[in-house]
Amino acid sequence: MTSNLLPAPRQVAGHSDLLERRLRRYHPRCQGAVRARAARHPRLADLAASFPALLFALAVPRARLDPARAIACVIDGAALAQVAAFADLPMWLRKLPPEAFERPIPRLPDGELFRRQIANHLPRSPKLAPAWLQLLADAAALAHEPMAAWVAREFVREPQRVKTARLRQLCLWAWFSSQPATLGHDLIERPWTPDLRIDAARSAANDWRTVVALHANLGRLPIADMWLRPGRMASYEFMPLDSTSAIAAEAKAMRNCLRTFGNSLAHNQSRLWSVRKDGERVATLRIARRFRDPLPNLVELKGPGNVEASRELWWAARQWLHKHDLSHIDMRQYDWGTAPLDRGHWTSLWRPYWLAKRRIPDWLPIAPSREALEAL
Repeated sequence: MTSNLLPAPRQVAGHSDLLERRLRRYHPRCQGAVRARAARHPRLADLAASFPALLFALAVPRARLDPARAIACVIDGAALAQVAAFADLPMWLRKLPPEAFERPIPRLPDGELFRRQIANHLPRSPKLAPAWLQLLADAAALAHEPMAAWVAREFVREPQRVKTARLRQLCLWAWFSSQPATLGHDLIERPWTPDLRIDAARSAANDWRTVVALHANLGRLPIADMWLRPGRMASYEFMPLDSTSAIAAEAKAMRNCLRTFGNSLAHNQSRLWSVRKDGERVATLRIARRFRDPLPNLVELKGPGNVEASRELWWAARQWLHKHDLSHIDMRQYDWGTAPLDRGHWTSLWRPYWLAKRRIPDWLPIAPSREALEAL
């Protein structure tokens, strides 16, 4: 039976070879601070074997965390759990080696369920441990403990596929997946669940971000100027896709990428139309400028699943287009990146997250930002 009390002080002349080998395993950048802390008292030195993370946290504390009380408890022989609590350090970190720590240990999740789960997802390689630990901390801060456990698991499974570049996007999508009374949740087609693998999760999160971008670009009101008028030609009906709901419905029914056109629509670079026959969707049409031609052109006309439209349908579309006085259509474009995002929609979308996290992070500002949207 093992004790959770720190061992009694041992009389050691200098550092033993064993202690030296343990201390050498800490990152070179932090070794000086760790060695200085271990040299202060034999019980502190013993942490290099019994709780490497705790020794590191006492030597390299994170900002605004004073380790003095925890250090005093160690010297007094207090239980490890009590010392860890004073250092704001979860006990499950005992299982990580000294190589896992390269910078001050961030605040980490420590719920009962999380503690049971994380024991199964510890990194097998000490070299991967620092990245694993940072991803876990970031996921907990950005989303929640279940997401942190999932990220830890997926990183252990396929470390090369779990990257920090899109972690914010993944975590926002996962967080809104558990918030059914929010706009962000309403825009999710495939919610996060713990049984997803990383590739499926990234695909679903990217789809969600695309819809978010569409809504941020267009807002709640329909596009006021569709350039052309709805109408019929031959047996075909041309219907405007002038709102986020209309575009989303067309994209789903026609199995195409219309939801990615938010930027293009907002910058007045294109317009989208649905072509129907006998009430059924048969094709999607994109109107835009082509090359140096200042007038509207038929740029794309595709059937379901982006199959090529028939010659007959192209001819009908061209006839419908040329029923309009093209010389009077205003096709002046915004410089790329300058079209404003919809402020009301931006605020409605992110407010629940800001309130839940009790802050407005720099990467998700209160003012609509194309840079922030692109960085997700």
